[in-house]
Amino acid sequence: MPSDRSKSSAGEMKAQVPAAGKMSPFPEPLLEGYRQYRERAHAPHRSNYEHLALYGQQPEVMVVSCCDSRVTPEGIFGAGPGELFVVRNVANLVPPYEPDGDYHSTSAALEFAVQALKVKHIVVMGHGLCGGVKAFLTQDSKPLSPGDFIGKWMTLLEPAAQFQCLALERDEDQQLALEYAGVRQSLENLRTFPCVRILEERGRLSLHGAWFDIGSGELRVMDANSRKFVEAQMLTDMTAPQ
Repeated sequence: MPSDRSKSSAGEMKAQVPAAGKMSPFPEPLLEGYRQYRERAHAPHRSNYEHLALYGQQPEVMVVSCCDSRVTPEGIFGAGPGELFVVRNVANLVPPYEPDGDYHSTSAALEFAVQALKVKHIVVMGHGLCGGVKAFLTQDSKPLSPGDFIGKWMTLLEPAAQFQCLALERDEDQQLALEYAGVRQSLENLRTFPCVRILEERGRLSLHGAWFDIGSGELRVMDANSRKFVEAQMLTDMTAPQ
């Protein structure tokens, strides 16, 4: 027989379940896109998808990217299904290691990629004209909600902003400098995670920085020694067969 306490708890849980809202029809453009996907992308490579479904994913690269709809890591790097483990958030930020018991989406994804999938590379990729960076630079703007989730999230950029990027006069110079600095800061934050730091020290994990220009399609990668961003095309030209 259930106790009065268990009955009370069940009643409280039932009372806390929100009523279902009225559902709208699924967007037709998405359904049409799905039909095209089935015909053009999935059907010709069905055996590959079946293999992925049966044996799971084994990506060697994790990409931390912005959730901006104009930036797609799979497209930029020409990757197919199962080749990249992608985590997207506002301004492609990685928070420092904080085992405080709270909910940490990016940290959870990082832990899974490193500990379970055993990726060999982590790429933090920023991009030009990032809305999150712009929001940080214009902190006098009104929060979008009482929770000010974007404002609180973007405080992760405060250490990066100390690299004199705010001393630049032109807004566009500040924007670009902070986009670069944000990538560097996230790479440093990655090293606060014990699993990342230990594997990097053992040579089993490599960290990389990148930045993408949406308009020109130009990719810049961070030089490991100078920490400056250089055109990726220069590197591909150097490694291309003569």
